[in-house]
Amino acid sequence: MDMHSKRINLEAEAPQVCKGCEARHGGVCSTLSVLQLIELNRHSTRRKVCAGDEVIGQGEQIAAYSNILNGVVKLSKMMADGRQQIVGLQFAPDFMGRPFYKESSLTAEAATDAEICAFPRAVIDRIVAEAPDFEHKLHTQSLKELDEARDWMLTLGRKTAQEKVASFLYLIATHINPLEKFSKAFDLPLSRADIADFLGLTIETVSRQMTKLRKEGVIVIENNRHVVVPDSHRLKDAAGVD
Repeated sequence: MDMHSKRINLEAEAPQVCKGCEARHGGVCSTLSVLQLIELNRHSTRRKVCAGDEVIGQGEQIAAYSNILNGVVKLSKMMADGRQQIVGLQFAPDFMGRPFYKESSLTAEAATDAEICAFPRAVIDRIVAEAPDFEHKLHTQSLKELDEARDWMLTLGRKTAQEKVASFLYLIATHINPLEKFSKAFDLPLSRADIADFLGLTIETVSRQMTKLRKEGVIVIENNRHVVVPDSHRLKDAAGVD
């Protein structure tokens, strides 16, 4: 059997559940060989997480990592006095967790109904050691998250209230569906209270700015949480995004 035929046969042997998975094609699993994917699949567990359910809590021992298959996960940090701050959002096909860390520094909670594919920590740590491309992909995602965190610092520190709200909507539109660069219609994954927490605004300010964006025709709001964006460029301009 020639090498080309052998490769085709191996691809055919890839787990069926992985073939249509966005994480396989766009996430960290895209770097794995078929044999590595088969090995990982043997230990993986797919499960649904209802909105509001915790995936892992701050300070908990890390027993597993996960790929987000669909839905939105919010990351938050608890302060010593009990106050909590939303510090980030993760979307499909993001990888949740930091290899070789013993405990979680954040709380990860499903912001919407979500589905994740979980892997034992020991299996991932072994694959990281064996597969440089996999480690590189994880490193690339970490750098991407760092860049996004820096951009969000600019949003929180320098932008107006309207720009902050528009930036949040632009973030959702560009991340909510991994198959689209920009989703012109989506449901808000966070409540008004959570949006306010994420943006460092009051609930009243968030509501006022949503109303203003609606009156200016930048967005259309249906049933309070469903947002339609008629023109992506107008939302991008409202957000002050380069």
